[in-house]
Amino acid sequence: MKLSVQGREVYAYTGTRPQVGTQPTIVFAHGAANDHGVWLLQSRYFAHHGFNVLAVDLPGHGRSGGEPLPSIEAIADWLVALLDAAGIGRAALVGHSMGALATLECAARHPARIERIALLGIAVPMEVSDDLIDAARRDDHAAYEMINGWSYSARRSLGGSAVPGLWMIGNSMRLLERNRPGTLAVDLGACRAYAKGLAAAAAVRCPALVVTGLRDIMAPPRSARAAQAALPGARAVDLPDAGHALMAEEPDAVLDALRAFL
Repeated sequence: MKLSVQGREVYAYTGTRPQVGTQPTIVFAHGAANDHGVWLLQSRYFAHHGFNVLAVDLPGHGRSGGEPLPSIEAIADWLVALLDAAGIGRAALVGHSMGALATLECAARHPARIERIALLGIAVPMEVSDDLIDAARRDDHAAYEMINGWSYSARRSLGGSAVPGLWMIGNSMRLLERNRPGTLAVDLGACRAYAKGLAAAAAVRCPALVVTGLRDIMAPPRSARAAQAALPGARAVDLPDAGHALMAEEPDAVLDALRAFL
């Protein structure tokens, strides 16, 4: 589906199903330098089981036009603009990494529009190393290599994809390499600058789920625990063998957690 949001063309994957006005809606928000494809299994499942789905390419990512948004707050407000463009009053939000921060902030800023939130691979605060930021600003391929190396648990780095014949590391690298110059630097800068995560979590009043990979290096579990503790009554699902690339490493476990919650 293509939509016009804030004057820019935006792409959202709908799971190949038409939108039905009487069905609940789930919006999936990806992480830094990613696109809607990271949600393929989860978004397609819900689209075929009674939900409207918008797995969106954020501005400046994937098939969406415009420039990457410079702050988590801007992404949070943009998600509500997306709902307006799609004619949706209320929705559940599911976010990963940068998308999880935006989901958290959106629920705090726009409580009337958000029914529930699921946060995957979140860290509050989300620390980003100087070396990674510097490499991203230079559009140095080393930035992609660092992210890819840190995103997978040691076990999954050796193989074991849930999809026979799919090379997770290679697939993730190609996804990063498709980005437009400067996109990764903007995304990482937005994550590092976001300082209101705990305050946003405390302000959330809708049901919340936190899914954490216990082998996560990019967003260490201790930082996820801080967000979880600040969210009133949040549910928690820990994946012992997963790193940051939760949807690739443990796609079925992620889907099961979302099914039980949503």
